Amino acid sequence: MMNNSFFSKFGPKEPKFFDYLEQVSEILLAASDMLQGALDSKTGEERMEFFRKIKEKERLGDELSHKIFEELSSSFITPFDREDIHLLADKLDDVIDRVNSCAKRIAIYNPKKNNPYEKSLGEIVKRDAECIYGAMGELASIRKNASKLKQNCKTLHDLENEADDVYETAIINLFEDEKDGIELIKMKEILNELEKTTDAAEHVGKILRTIIVKYA
Repeated sequence: MMNNSFFSKFGPKEPKFFDYLEQVSEILLAASDMLQGALDSKTGEERMEFFRKIKEKERLGDELSHKIFEELSSSFITPFDREDIHLLADKLDDVIDRVNSCAKRIAIYNPKKNNPYEKSLGEIVKRDAECIYGAMGELASIRKNASKLKQNCKTLHDLENEADDVYETAIINLFEDEKDGIELIKMKEILNELEKTTDAAEHVGKILRTIIVKYA
């Protein structure tokens, strides 16, 4: 109860953390959209260009995360526990890093053909990013929007389960159908990184659940 009254009294005076978190989630959304382009690309030049663009988004995300951490160390009042803000920013940054890692593998490995399961996992990553972006927009009014935030958490969990199913099917088919050992390794690495990206997104949902329990 004490935490809730503290949140109500002081939260609106420190809006910048919510703004920063929403900006980070917007960067994630843009990067996940670019990832679709990388997965659709058929030439090494196109794939490398998407990687460069995503890498720039990743740098912007790092800068914002650093700004959040600096603000946390200098602000007397925060809308909720410093540890929760720090962890949420850190996990958001992890998802962007993973998207960047996916694009890097696509560009460097430059597979001879596009795997349809990679595209399916990439679409799940995009849906994760959309869900996280929506959640960050609701965070400033956490009491009012608790039910929406809970739904966001459930969606992220469901998407991670969906990604697991796609990944397992992809690996089974890959080992059955791909006869080129080098191409098999390339596709397996890309699939694995895409699946890890959905795991990272689901971790954001876990942090949000903790915050909901404390402040909603």
